[in-house]
Amino acid sequence: MSVEGETEARLPAGLLRVAVTAVFERCGMSPDDAGLLADTLVEADLRAVHSHGLLRVPEYVKKLTADGVNPQGRPHIVRDEGACLVVDGGNSMGQIGAAFAMEQAIARAVTTGVAAVAVRGSNHCGAMAWFACQTLPHDMIGIATSNALPTMAPWGSAERILGINPLAIAIPTDEELPLVYDGAFSMSAHGKIRILQQQGKPLPEGWALDIEGRPTTDHAAALAGMLAPVGGAKGTALALMMGILSCHLSGALYGTELGSLEAGPIPGEDSHFMLALRVSAFEEPARFKSRVDAAIREIHASRPAEGVDRIYVPGEPEWLRRQEYIRDGVPLTAAVRDGLETAFARFQVTCPW
Repeated sequence: MSVEGETEARLPAGLLRVAVTAVFERCGMSPDDAGLLADTLVEADLRAVHSHGLLRVPEYVKKLTADGVNPQGRPHIVRDEGACLVVDGGNSMGQIGAAFAMEQAIARAVTTGVAAVAVRGSNHCGAMAWFACQTLPHDMIGIATSNALPTMAPWGSAERILGINPLAIAIPTDEELPLVYDGAFSMSAHGKIRILQQQGKPLPEGWALDIEGRPTTDHAAALAGMLAPVGGAKGTALALMMGILSCHLSGALYGTELGSLEAGPIPGEDSHFMLALRVSAFEEPARFKSRVDAAIREIHASRPAEGVDRIYVPGEPEWLRRQEYIRDGVPLTAAVRDGLETAFARFQVTCPW
């Protein structure tokens, strides 16, 4: 183990997966489900999306043991019409229902070319890129979105009534790294604000509003207040659209119906939307991927603005960071390690450091 400064340590991803899988098994999950849930969190940290990584373990333990999420919940299809399906997550952890839904979308798109799956009866499902990227080995484009607890004020409002409702899109390539976009429609997420607070780093201007709807750079005021939409009215509009795709197609609760930041979400009432597009239904895959490579190289070759060393395409910084973290270990703040140590001690799991 090597230490980064005073607050961060590097841990091997494999050891973290094993230990966190054991924690979720002791919460009552099957070995397969516990492994999938742990993998989504470790993969988020590997991509430096620490707001959706192992920071979430204490929260997920509480969901599985005290807050009404069913560790043995099984997702199942409740409506099936050609290329369109509705899945009920069975009040399982959101990653379990969302992964099942994307598996169904991929399998159906093999014959239909495009397949869409709306999910209800679910819970928080973590970073959306994990699900979108499941399509890449199949030469498919993956799209994943989710409803979220209302933590954001619509543009011009001073009230939390919108979820940040993230969207992920993954596009296969040939020689270049896959194109992967994953982002919510707020300027940031509560998890990222918590990470900055733990690291003692400043909160950027424009990320959040206090409880009265005034811009703030105070971490505590931001966490008690609300997130600001990215791009003003455009962020509001896109968050609304993602919420409707997730909730209204599946029949799930939407926005403030789902709960509040103070009370938390109603267990088993979250929702998602998964879409798989088989490239070969539209274009010869080799030609498609070669042309995507060319589009990426054109961006890489463009003249950088003053002060810019390198121009990245969506997902590229995360892929490169993943390579670094696999080699050198995943950095975890002292606060994240403390949360993990509490979980390890509670369930008598050997701490990997």
